Amino acid sequence: MTSTAIAQRADTDARNDRLFRWLLVATVVFVLLALGSAALSMLWGGRHALEIAGLDFFLSSEWNPVENRFGALVPIYGTLVTALIAMLIAVPVSYGIAVFLTEVAPRPLRGALNAAIELLAGIPSIIYGMWGLFVLVPVMTRYVTPWANEHLGTLPLVGPLFQGPPIGIGMLTAGIVLAIMVIPFVASVMREVFLTVPTRLKESAYALGSTRWEVSWDIVLPYTRSAVIGGIFLGLGRALGETMAVAFVIGNSTRFTASLLEPGTTIAALIANDFGEATEEYRSALLLLGFVLFVVTFIVLALARLMLRQLSRREGNE
Repeated sequence: MTSTAIAQRADTDARNDRLFRWLLVATVVFVLLALGSAALSMLWGGRHALEIAGLDFFLSSEWNPVENRFGALVPIYGTLVTALIAMLIAVPVSYGIAVFLTEVAPRPLRGALNAAIELLAGIPSIIYGMWGLFVLVPVMTRYVTPWANEHLGTLPLVGPLFQGPPIGIGMLTAGIVLAIMVIPFVASVMREVFLTVPTRLKESAYALGSTRWEVSWDIVLPYTRSAVIGGIFLGLGRALGETMAVAFVIGNSTRFTASLLEPGTTIAALIANDFGEATEEYRSALLLLGFVLFVVTFIVLALARLMLRQLSRREGNE
């Protein structure tokens, strides 16, 4: 190959590299513009509700569309509480599933179980909601709610959280349904990152007399800590924004209550239930609620990113 051909090839490669770089930059800018446009459009659509309620929109618990009184405290509270319940259930269960699939289960069984978990992640959310309404709610009504009232409702401090009528519909039921929905996502992420742990590292721990629990807790989890936290926050983002499954079982009540056994609502469920029949002022309030959900989700993901960065720095220092 002559020097002229080599120079032409170098110029072509440099031009293609610049084109590829600008193409990647364009995709990133497109995503940022799409996110910013969505957030600003919801904020602009909710300007009338913000003019009516002011900052009380974020602090008041009164939600009365008839009198144009809008307070987002109840749906914000319901969104955060149901997501917290879901993660308290989903994280340890997902960790157990991932450890079982990577350390305990026989090899012929691992593939089938992994496929089953991934299939659970593909089930539409409305199916989970219908299952919760027709299967989980009767169980909560007959067994869980009476037991919680009798044994947990009399405890100091946390007692009011478990006092309520045996109707089966409420924030606790919604949190359980969300947990079942989130488990396949978190478990799949944990399993994939657990498989990246070097086999020699685990075999060395076993050779020193470590048990499976010690290897899983002291070797595997610290090695994959950052990725595990990322998967947990990914599941949390799914729980915060879930709509139909929650709308079936939460009760859709805008009355503030601290009890987990009484009906409540979330931002996504309230928007899905009322947006179609809302008046202009009410629709503005629902759009502003959508902006609040966007901000809450953004804050959660930003905190996850900050936590992962701190862990990376700490691991680098160590």
